[in-house]
Amino acid sequence: MAVAQATGGPRPPPSVCTTCELHAEAVFRVEGMDCNEEVVILERRLKPLAGLEAVSADLVGQRLHVKYDATKLTTAAIVDAAGQTGMRMWLEHEEPALEGGDVAWRWRLVVVCALGIVAGLALVASGRPAVSAACFTAAAIAGGIFPARRAAAALRSRTLDINTLMIVAVAGALVLGEWLEAAAVVFLFAVAQWLELRTMERARQAIRALIDLSPREAFVRRDGMDGRIPVDDLRVGDAILVRPGDKVPLDGVVVAGQSDVNEAPLTGESLPVDKAPGDDVFAGTINGHGALDVRVTRLVRDTRLARIIHLVETAQASRAPVQTFVDRFARVYTPAVLVLAVIVAVVPPLAGAEASVWVYRALVLLVISCPCALVISTPVSLVAALSAAARNGVLVKGGVHLERLAAVRVVAFDKTGTLTRGELRVTGVLPLDTSSPLDVLRYAAAVEARSEHPVAKAIVAYAREHGIAVPPASRFAAVPGMGAEADVDGVRVIVGNERLFEVRRIPVPPVAGLERARRAGKSVVVVSLNGTAVGALEVADRPRDTAREAIGLLREHGVRRVAMLTGDHERTAARIAEELQLDEYHAGLLPEQKHGLVRSLSSRYGPVLMVGDGINDAPALAAADVGIAMGAAGSDAALESADVALMSDELLRVPYALRLARATLRNVRTNVAISLALKAAFLVMALTGTTTLWMAVLADTGASVVVVGNALRLLRAR
Repeated sequence: MAVAQATGGPRPPPSVCTTCELHAEAVFRVEGMDCNEEVVILERRLKPLAGLEAVSADLVGQRLHVKYDATKLTTAAIVDAAGQTGMRMWLEHEEPALEGGDVAWRWRLVVVCALGIVAGLALVASGRPAVSAACFTAAAIAGGIFPARRAAAALRSRTLDINTLMIVAVAGALVLGEWLEAAAVVFLFAVAQWLELRTMERARQAIRALIDLSPREAFVRRDGMDGRIPVDDLRVGDAILVRPGDKVPLDGVVVAGQSDVNEAPLTGESLPVDKAPGDDVFAGTINGHGALDVRVTRLVRDTRLARIIHLVETAQASRAPVQTFVDRFARVYTPAVLVLAVIVAVVPPLAGAEASVWVYRALVLLVISCPCALVISTPVSLVAALSAAARNGVLVKGGVHLERLAAVRVVAFDKTGTLTRGELRVTGVLPLDTSSPLDVLRYAAAVEARSEHPVAKAIVAYAREHGIAVPPASRFAAVPGMGAEADVDGVRVIVGNERLFEVRRIPVPPVAGLERARRAGKSVVVVSLNGTAVGALEVADRPRDTAREAIGLLREHGVRRVAMLTGDHERTAARIAEELQLDEYHAGLLPEQKHGLVRSLSSRYGPVLMVGDGINDAPALAAADVGIAMGAAGSDAALESADVALMSDELLRVPYALRLARATLRNVRTNVAISLALKAAFLVMALTGTTTLWMAVLADTGASVVVVGNALRLLRAR
């Protein structure tokens, strides 16, 4: 049986987290929790424990999240109770105890079972049926010991799992004198379970691949000594050396050195990023040709990578609507087939039919009633898709968002920093009265130095290029979607777009240069001193290189309409919209107006995807069916605010996310169809007597292998 080993590197928040003196939380790894029935068994065994408050399971990740009263219950007692179900459990941050003899003995008995079947077949060929029957019976008993133990644990929890159904079927076959059939069913069941577990383990490796991205040791310079120490022992402020070709162990700031860093493991961006003193570096990224001295800013559990892993694992636990539907269907399907099995075993014999024939058919129905393949068909596809997305720099917050993304028919983009580079440049300064261009620029830069907006950064950068000393500003206030104001050298300075000046009723003189800038599609930023417009700055941006390609791919993927929502003025918006061949654009918008337009697009065309920066566009992102925040690798707010976060600013990740979502939904539907078709076919075959127990076993566990294997194809999605 595959065992989920504890791994090093960054991890989500601690597995045991005491939130107060009474209440605590713990995350466990569970070996042997491979099907929904086993989740039910575990929950039913744990819930009666005094002090247990809540239990939630991640089936694919083999994780159990437990909330409990620490004064009444200990993690050791929880582990012991889980052990009574035949499953093995340990705290996530701990190494599991060495594997006991149970697993080794299980496979030895399976080998004994196989040898017994071979010996029995040889005895049948030599004309000794009585001895061969004894061999087959011994083989069935040997191979059935461990399933019987799991079945007993299930019955104590008042649950009928696949082990229980299998043991009943094998016992029935022995009673009916089907000795070879009983032995073959036990052997094939063990082999099929092994295949299923191996296939599931491949899905689990996708998450572990993320966890293993960062190294376990770092070369630290501390107290005049240099040496390698575990990353868990590092402190904030420590100086570490990242040599050429090494992985960055923790998030930090470069204090010395220059190099190119491959951020693909975190952002999916293929081109390396140049790093110099003052730049941030992130755990799990790969240093290029130069050495970097880095000051640690985040501990191992707080790194950007650790947060991404935590969000991916949390996303696995969120249930998509299709998964909820499948689970509801399975809860009805299993008891319905069990009732049918009882009817098949009882009614025809009462009507005079041969009892052994119909009891055998009922036993086949028992095997078919296990819904494992059906239940696992959805979560394994979602986990594979979420893992593939994370590896390609797209963080999806859960299956529900993936399903909504697959239904998107309209995409709305913010302009600045999204469709355009966001690398704005001031192309000119126009005095509107007798003020000098340098004075206009100095006052504007003083106010904008307090802002994070791309226009503000462009103005400040332009002022520094011209050697202007930027004075301090006080009483700063942002005007969302329009500009900002502050006191500079005792003067109230307002810096913003022309709409802000209309609202404040401050006239802007009709200077010829302003009209030329507007016609060229440039943004105009007006500056006023004590209520009088004294100058304006021309600011220009251009579309991203991949913007047209991304929009074309979206249309290929079935998007009916692509819109742009911007607070910029009409002519600038028109120029960008024409260059990118957008279906529509809306200019001069405030944040609340973007919110209303998203709602309008949804009512006119269907589900809307909004793409923005995750902060300024928060109302529009919230109003959309799915919100995507770009450039989340360096922003905590963007990581938390959107349904989907692109770790880089690469627009081509948007059509990739849409393509993956639609492929995932097709994959889920295919898996459900495969599971239901096999169940329906064998249901009919069981009733007509054209199938056998061993064929039903292969069909049941084989279906699980098929759906998991199909889901794993999503890991290769590009």
